[in-house]
Amino acid sequence: MKYLIVGLGNIGEEYANTRHNIGFTILNAFAEESKTFFSDRRYGSVCEIKYKGRSFVLLKPSTFMNLSGNSVSYWLKKEKIPLENLLVIVDDIALPLGSIRMKPKGSDGGHNGLAHINTILSTTEYARIRIGIGNGFRKGSQINYVLGKWSVEEKKIIDERIRIVIEMIRSFGTAGTELTMTAFNRFSKMPVVKAGEQDKSKEPV
Repeated sequence: MKYLIVGLGNIGEEYANTRHNIGFTILNAFAEESKTFFSDRRYGSVCEIKYKGRSFVLLKPSTFMNLSGNSVSYWLKKEKIPLENLLVIVDDIALPLGSIRMKPKGSDGGHNGLAHINTILSTTEYARIRIGIGNGFRKGSQINYVLGKWSVEEKKIIDERIRIVIEMIRSFGTAGTELTMTAFNRFSKMPVVKAGEQDKSKEPV
């Protein structure tokens, strides 16, 4: 039983630990916890984690966010992983900071990474986990906000959520999408910080 777990983000030090790179951050934490290291491969950084008879292939695309579909398509084919065993992890400004929502399929919701995956795979029917990063930005500042670093208070919240998402990944492989949604989607209605309150702490992390 093999699964492709994709964390979306942009490569480069300037994007490390930014809100838009939460997918990379979660996979890094999962690999570190499992004492596994990523290696640079075609279209991305990859590592493999064994858990209860399952094999999780973790993928951080190196194609940049807007071309994520190229990496996902390549590794699905290379590892011979069926579409139902694909899980994509992304940031979402439409969800309150710290909220977590898993769905078995759906639209891109305005996320460029998901949009390209949908186009390349010619389907929207694959599991995804959306992590709420909030929308505490002024009009016209969305790009700077999304590509900005976490504040001190935000990072405390996100660090807690990372642990939850790692458990969701394991559950996805062992229990399936529906049971994972039932067990964990209670976090989708847990706004930790209201819109506009995220910027109270100005110190970046």
